[in-house]
Amino acid sequence: MHRLIAGYHRFRARHWQEQRAHYERMSEAQAAPICVISCCDARVDPMSIFDALPGDLFVIRNVANLVPPFKAGGGLQGTSTAIEFAVRQLRVETILVLGHARCGGVRAAVDGTGPDAVFLKSWIDLLEEAKARVGFDDGEALEEASIKVSLERLMTFPFVADAVKAGRLKLAGARFSIFDGRLTMLNSQGEFADVDTEPAG
Repeated sequence: MHRLIAGYHRFRARHWQEQRAHYERMSEAQAAPICVISCCDARVDPMSIFDALPGDLFVIRNVANLVPPFKAGGGLQGTSTAIEFAVRQLRVETILVLGHARCGGVRAAVDGTGPDAVFLKSWIDLLEEAKARVGFDDGEALEEASIKVSLERLMTFPFVADAVKAGRLKLAGARFSIFDGRLTMLNSQGEFADVDTEPAG
């Protein structure tokens, strides 16, 4: 808590003062145009990666940046609820599924979660479809395949599919490499291309 409080004091002294007018403008309502579904890995912060201002991104974070298949009912569904809020309430223009290199959740899908896992195993089992496509050994290929599967699952949400078909919503996929700062994005050919060499469509 000492670190958090010290960080808050720095925020109040610097960022809040510098961006006070921006905070005041966005205090009336949330209006983020982009939703990012990202891993909860502490090393992967979409706000930092995209140099975004507060209010720019509606971020949904979970283990391994996964989208579950659409299933109405069936208990509390945090990720699905947030997706619905982003599309129906905020009317975001883009949903970006952002994966990353050396993902611990993807690694758990390969190595197993251990016998004591209470919630993790059933969540990581969402990666089975991606594993079936690329096998178990190639971490990068599995990370990329899981992003593609999540994008496909987004289209199983009727309100997402309707918004995409109406031209109100675009879906995109990207993978960030923590250790060299490189971002690749899924292109129209279904391949991940470096954004430094191929502009995103």
